[in-house]
Amino acid sequence: MFTRMLKLRLLNAVAPAYFFMATAVTFILHFCFFIPTIFPTPEASLGGSTTLHTVVFLFLMFNALGNYIMTIKYPAESANETVVPVCSPHCSDKVDSHYLLNGRHFCKLCKKVILKRDHHCFFTGNCIGNRNMRYFIMFCIYTSCTCLYSLVLGVAFLTVEYSISFENPLTFLTLLPLSTGYFFMGTISGLQLFLVLMLYVWLGIGLVCAGFCCQQVLLVARGQTWCQLQRGQLVENRSPWRTNLKDVFGTRWFLGLILPVETVEICSEDSDAHKQD
Repeated sequence: MFTRMLKLRLLNAVAPAYFFMATAVTFILHFCFFIPTIFPTPEASLGGSTTLHTVVFLFLMFNALGNYIMTIKYPAESANETVVPVCSPHCSDKVDSHYLLNGRHFCKLCKKVILKRDHHCFFTGNCIGNRNMRYFIMFCIYTSCTCLYSLVLGVAFLTVEYSISFENPLTFLTLLPLSTGYFFMGTISGLQLFLVLMLYVWLGIGLVCAGFCCQQVLLVARGQTWCQLQRGQLVENRSPWRTNLKDVFGTRWFLGLILPVETVEICSEDSDAHKQD
């Protein structure tokens, strides 16, 4: 158990660094390579396209980073409880958390009591609960959109700069192994291999975030958390799905779709605790 906890703590430190590094690389590739290459001439029509693509990219990135910060700024921890539970050798809980009463968990990574805990996110370095679930879902949505949008621009860049045709669907599937072989043969540069690798990184992150977002929205609509799902716990007195979504996204949900702002009034901890179990 000690070795596993050590690995989880290391992952908790490495994952945020990986996120910021990938964000910085995406920024540099977009403004230093993609836009200047795809729109090289300052004509009126191309100038409008350049502005449009820049605005769309900045909007997506602003919301992804904004909701990332809001997820950390509004943690799901309890400010009134600092008790550290003692796990018995036969504790059935997962290694990263300990179940308490009234829907509360003690996270062994955060070392705090979490209200309505859903899971621990290693990319944000904290637990996701009812208070920051909306920001986490929007973070996943905009991260997925940013990655898939960067994927499209990356494909356009390779088409314009290196004359790679993607008309054949098999081209993308064989692009990475062929590019790796050509790199070691000295046929292509390291930059081209790195761009090809980033295409697969963007595709992977985009699809994972999209799938994870759909799962979280479904759980929220059912009034259930990932912890409850893992423990096989059914939700008693289940509210309508509209009410469950309103509890997480608030009444000003439309504003939260376009801006990383607070749209839910933070309820008292007692009311939060008694909504579970």
